[in-house]
Amino acid sequence: MTTRGVLFVHSAPRALCPHVEWAVAGVLGSRVALDWIRQPASPGTWRSEFSWQGDPGTASKLASSLRGWHLLRFEVTAEPCATAEGERYSSTPELGMFHAVTGMHGDILIPEDRLRAAVARATRGESELEAEIARLLGKPWDDELEPFRYAGEGAPVRWLHQVV
Repeated sequence: MTTRGVLFVHSAPRALCPHVEWAVAGVLGSRVALDWIRQPASPGTWRSEFSWQGDPGTASKLASSLRGWHLLRFEVTAEPCATAEGERYSSTPELGMFHAVTGMHGDILIPEDRLRAAVARATRGESELEAEIARLLGKPWDDELEPFRYAGEGAPVRWLHQVV
């Protein structure tokens, strides 16, 4: 069983671009050459997107291989398949990594224990429930990445839509 997904590199310094390609190639087991274009939202950085196909869990491996590279902004998505739910990973230098399980319509599926923990923190006054839910849905990552999702002139655009 295989799944498919997309790697969106929203911004990377030029010197990091070959390392991103090597990391992706290491996960996929074949040579990868990404098409890099300038990222207008952050002068001096580059953006790319890459459609991939692989075993369930490939999105996790791709995100792990790119994790911790401080100057890199990226997202990895995987479509659901017969043996696994979909996934979404988002990473920014300021916020770190966000992971969500997604259903067949793109909805973020929040596990019961994470919801209970969010309600408990809000009940204890440690945070607001609205902020807890926004974090569970990845809103801080979406807010930070949105300017980077717009492509430069002539570049392909692939939007990540929120299903309501």
